[in-house]
Amino acid sequence: MMFGLEIFKSDNYLKPLNQSLYYFKPFYEGLFFYTLLCIWEITKQWYHSIFFMDILKDDAYYMRKALEQAELAFDADEVPVGAIIVQHNEIIARGYNQVELLKDATAHAEIIALTTAFGALGSKYLPEATLYVTLEPCLMCAGALYWSKIGRIVYGAADEKNGYSRYFPQQYPFHPKTTLTQGVLADEAAFLMKAFFRRKR
Repeated sequence: MMFGLEIFKSDNYLKPLNQSLYYFKPFYEGLFFYTLLCIWEITKQWYHSIFFMDILKDDAYYMRKALEQAELAFDADEVPVGAIIVQHNEIIARGYNQVELLKDATAHAEIIALTTAFGALGSKYLPEATLYVTLEPCLMCAGALYWSKIGRIVYGAADEKNGYSRYFPQQYPFHPKTTLTQGVLADEAAFLMKAFFRRKR
């Protein structure tokens, strides 16, 4: 019994284990540093996604979101116009034409998006927001956008037949502080409109 206890207390039985650990030491050190490197890369990607993703969200990005709304209108057999409203890099409202669904001639994408944004913010003015709409706003929507005092308007395809510019070729119909950008993803928006009316023929 004492003999067994002495063996247990001795370090002799640890020598093979220590030798094995010595030989595998480079492997364990390499594995440790590889693990640290993986953690570092994952942390960098997470940091980039959290803090820098908003920088990558340009006008084309948001116009594609508006086009997604236009596609919903297309699928619902409505004139395919879609709109979103963005504030501080966050989409606060979406809308697409629902004239046929609601039997309401004023149910344009811009009007629906504006109404949603007013309700979301609890405000009748949108000076820090941007509207992205796939088609040039009509005269009615231009008036609504004027009264909303929206900070910026970005639209895709021009509308020579019903767009505001037909009635205000030389005048600016929006609020004086509203800035305007035209022609973002205009070809994609125009293609959707043409496909819709081609299907109607």
